[in-house]
Amino acid sequence: MDTAFPLKRKDKGTSFKLHPQKVALWLFLVSVFMLFAAWTSAYVVKQSDGTIPDLEIPLMFDYSTIVVVLSSVTMHMAYIFSKRNQILNIKISLLATALLGVTFLVMQCMAAVEFTNAGGYWVGHPMSSFVYVLAGAHGVHLVSAIIFLVIVVNAAFRYRVHSKSMVRIEMCTTYWHFLGGLWMYLYLFLTLNH
Repeated sequence: MDTAFPLKRKDKGTSFKLHPQKVALWLFLVSVFMLFAAWTSAYVVKQSDGTIPDLEIPLMFDYSTIVVVLSSVTMHMAYIFSKRNQILNIKISLLATALLGVTFLVMQCMAAVEFTNAGGYWVGHPMSSFVYVLAGAHGVHLVSAIIFLVIVVNAAFRYRVHSKSMVRIEMCTTYWHFLGGLWMYLYLFLTLNH
């Protein structure tokens, strides 16, 4: 049974529930965003001193960005199907999302190989170090999202994801969209600042 903190709204006297796990997720997402904001700020500061030579961003980043967008679509479809109790469609959408997430990780590994072949090494080149840190940290968070997604898939196959049990899929959808949005930010940042 889901527990929640009831809060009173002063304006209308109605109450709404604030789920403690959702609060914890949002606090985690804010801390992750702050971490990436700090790293991108450090990149801008380092770039401003003129010591970062130019390197091309891997072309595979373009393709993996398309995969991220598709995975957000399938994740959102799973959420909508959950609200409508369309169990088979929930399972299909969640499995498609997991497949796209793994595809994204494989494409990121291919991008790292492409980047290394173009001269972007982990050590000795400030710009490439930032690229590896940003893409790598995002990849680590995506692995945790895939693990969370597998837990939700397992729950869906046990008929525990439906309109009366939405907390898991709501949290998973929030985390997945956050990571998709974070990748879009990183992709645009690296594309515009290399």
